[in-house]
Amino acid sequence: MARDVRSGRKGRSGGDRSKGKPEAPTSKGGGKRDADADESKQSRRERAADRRRAVKPGVKGKSQAGAQKERRGGFIRFVGECAGELRKVDWPGQRQLMAATIAVLVAVAVVGVFLFAADEALSRLVRDVLLAG
Repeated sequence: MARDVRSGRKGRSGGDRSKGKPEAPTSKGGGKRDADADESKQSRRERAADRRRAVKPGVKGKSQAGAQKERRGGFIRFVGECAGELRKVDWPGQRQLMAATIAVLVAVAVVGVFLFAADEALSRLVRDVLLAG
Protein backbone atom coordinates (compact mmCIF):
# COMPACT_ATOMS: atom_id res chain seq x y z
CA MET A 1 0.00 0.00 0.00
CA ALA A 2 1.11 3.54 -0.65
CA ARG A 3 1.93 5.97 2.13
CA ASP A 4 -0.29 9.06 2.29
CA VAL A 5 1.99 12.08 1.94
CA ARG A 6 -0.22 14.46 3.95
CA SER A 7 -0.81 12.29 7.04
CA GLY A 8 2.12 9.88 6.87
CA ARG A 9 -0.22 6.91 7.26
CA LYS A 10 -0.34 3.77 5.17
CA GLY A 11 -3.45 3.10 3.17
CA ARG A 12 -5.58 4.98 0.72
CA SER A 13 -5.14 8.68 0.30
CA GLY A 14 -7.84 11.03 1.61
CA GLY A 15 -9.41 11.56 -1.82
CA ASP A 16 -10.00 7.86 -2.53
CA ARG A 17 -12.32 7.23 0.41
CA SER A 18 -15.95 6.59 -0.36
CA LYS A 19 -17.86 9.24 1.67
CA GLY A 20 -16.82 8.11 5.19
CA LYS A 21 -18.04 4.52 4.85
CA PRO A 22 -15.78 1.91 6.45
CA GLU A 23 -13.88 -0.34 4.10
CA ALA A 24 -15.27 -3.90 3.89
CA PRO A 25 -12.76 -6.68 4.64
CA THR A 26 -11.56 -8.59 1.61
CA SER A 27 -11.49 -11.97 3.39
CA LYS A 28 -12.88 -13.55 6.55
CA GLY A 29 -9.72 -13.14 8.63
CA GLY A 30 -8.88 -9.67 7.43
CA GLY A 31 -5.53 -10.91 6.11
CA LYS A 32 -3.00 -8.25 5.26
CA ARG A 33 -5.26 -5.43 6.38
CA ASP A 34 -5.15 -6.65 10.05
CA ALA A 35 -1.36 -6.88 9.90
CA ASP A 36 -1.22 -3.32 8.55
CA ALA A 37 -3.53 -2.11 11.33
CA ASP A 38 -1.34 -3.76 14.00
CA GLU A 39 1.75 -2.23 12.41
CA SER A 40 0.18 1.23 12.30
CA LYS A 41 -0.92 0.94 15.97
CA GLN A 42 2.60 0.01 16.99
CA SER A 43 4.10 2.80 14.98
CA ARG A 44 1.55 5.24 16.43
CA ARG A 45 2.59 4.21 19.93
CA GLU A 46 6.24 4.61 19.05
CA ARG A 47 5.61 8.04 17.52
CA ALA A 48 3.69 9.14 20.62
CA ALA A 49 6.52 7.96 22.88
CA ASP A 50 9.05 9.81 20.71
CA ARG A 51 6.98 13.01 20.95
CA ARG A 52 6.78 12.72 24.76
CA ARG A 53 10.54 12.23 24.98
CA ALA A 54 11.14 15.20 22.67
CA VAL A 55 8.85 17.48 24.67
CA LYS A 56 10.16 16.49 28.11
CA PRO A 57 13.70 15.18 27.66
CA GLY A 58 14.78 15.32 31.30
CA VAL A 59 12.02 16.47 33.62
CA LYS A 60 12.94 16.57 37.29
CA GLY A 61 10.44 15.45 39.91
CA LYS A 62 7.63 17.81 40.77
CA SER A 63 5.42 18.20 43.79
CA GLN A 64 1.65 17.73 43.59
CA ALA A 65 1.18 21.46 43.11
CA GLY A 66 3.47 21.36 40.07
CA ALA A 67 6.39 23.27 41.59
CA GLN A 68 9.90 21.93 41.31
CA LYS A 69 10.99 19.92 44.35
CA GLU A 70 13.64 21.65 46.40
CA ARG A 71 16.85 19.93 47.33
CA ARG A 72 16.87 18.44 50.80
CA GLY A 73 18.70 20.49 53.39
CA GLY A 74 18.74 18.16 56.35
CA PHE A 75 17.83 18.61 59.99
CA ILE A 76 19.53 21.99 60.52
CA ARG A 77 17.59 23.57 57.66
CA PHE A 78 14.35 22.07 59.03
CA VAL A 79 14.97 23.57 62.49
CA GLY A 80 15.78 26.95 60.94
CA GLU A 81 12.54 26.92 58.92
CA CYS A 82 10.54 25.94 62.03
CA ALA A 83 12.03 28.84 63.96
CA GLY A 84 11.17 31.20 61.09
CA GLU A 85 7.56 30.01 61.07
CA LEU A 86 7.28 30.38 64.86
CA ARG A 87 8.41 34.01 64.55
CA LYS A 88 5.47 34.64 62.20
CA VAL A 89 2.86 33.32 64.69
CA ASP A 90 0.51 35.86 66.27
CA TRP A 91 0.74 34.63 69.86
CA PRO A 92 -2.26 35.24 72.15
CA GLY A 93 -2.04 37.66 75.05
CA GLN A 94 -2.64 36.66 78.67
CA ARG A 95 -6.27 37.77 78.60
CA GLN A 96 -7.08 35.79 75.44
CA LEU A 97 -5.21 32.76 76.80
CA MET A 98 -7.23 32.81 80.05
CA ALA A 99 -10.54 33.11 78.15
CA ALA A 100 -9.69 30.16 75.87
CA THR A 101 -8.56 28.03 78.84
CA ILE A 102 -11.80 28.70 80.74
CA ALA A 103 -13.86 27.85 77.64
CA VAL A 104 -12.05 24.51 77.27
CA LEU A 105 -12.51 23.64 80.98
CA VAL A 106 -16.26 24.42 80.81
CA ALA A 107 -16.67 22.30 77.67
CA VAL A 108 -14.83 19.37 79.30
CA ALA A 109 -17.04 19.63 82.42
CA VAL A 110 -20.27 19.67 80.35
CA VAL A 111 -19.23 16.64 78.30
CA GLY A 112 -18.07 14.82 81.45
CA VAL A 113 -21.44 15.39 83.19
CA PHE A 114 -23.32 14.19 80.09
CA LEU A 115 -21.23 11.01 79.83
CA PHE A 116 -21.63 10.31 83.58
CA ALA A 117 -25.43 10.66 83.32
CA ALA A 118 -25.61 8.44 80.22
CA ASP A 119 -23.42 5.80 81.87
CA GLU A 120 -25.58 5.72 85.04
CA ALA A 121 -28.84 5.49 83.07
CA LEU A 122 -27.59 2.73 80.78
CA SER A 123 -26.01 0.73 83.61
CA ARG A 124 -29.33 0.76 85.54
CA LEU A 125 -31.19 -0.25 82.37
CA VAL A 126 -28.85 -3.18 81.79
CA ARG A 127 -28.90 -4.24 85.46
CA ASP A 128 -32.69 -3.98 85.99
CA VAL A 129 -34.09 -5.04 82.58
CA LEU A 130 -31.59 -7.30 80.86
CA LEU A 131 -30.00 -9.09 83.83
CA ALA A 132 -33.21 -9.50 85.89
CA GLY A 133 -34.19 -12.83 84.67
